Amino acid sequence: MSDVLQALQEVLDQRRNADPESSYVASLHAKGLNKILEKVGEEATETILAAKDAEMSGTTKEVIAETADLWFHCLVMLSQLNVEHTAVLAELERRFDLSGLVEKANRVK
Repeated sequence: MSDVLQALQEVLDQRRNADPESSYVASLHAKGLNKILEKVGEEATETILAAKDAEMSGTTKEVIAETADLWFHCLVMLSQLNVEHTAVLAELERRFDLSGLVEKANRVK
């Protein structure tokens, strides 16, 4: 999995400064963080709706596709903020042996 994320990180890094007319990623970066966040929100909503549909239909193809879109746009957001995906993976790894309730309580402090 991290190989896919690393390859995607490399593509995002290459396309970040590409011509916005020829690269979707470059066009998002050119429009700035607010546009990227708008896309993250849009994809999150679409993922939620697809999950609700999947529960009713038993078909998960759309929720998988929408989740991929959401993750992709989250990676673009991180790229805009100069944060690599490895930082998120490290945070998930740090939390691995913690109870979710304990981890959440620690964040509130």
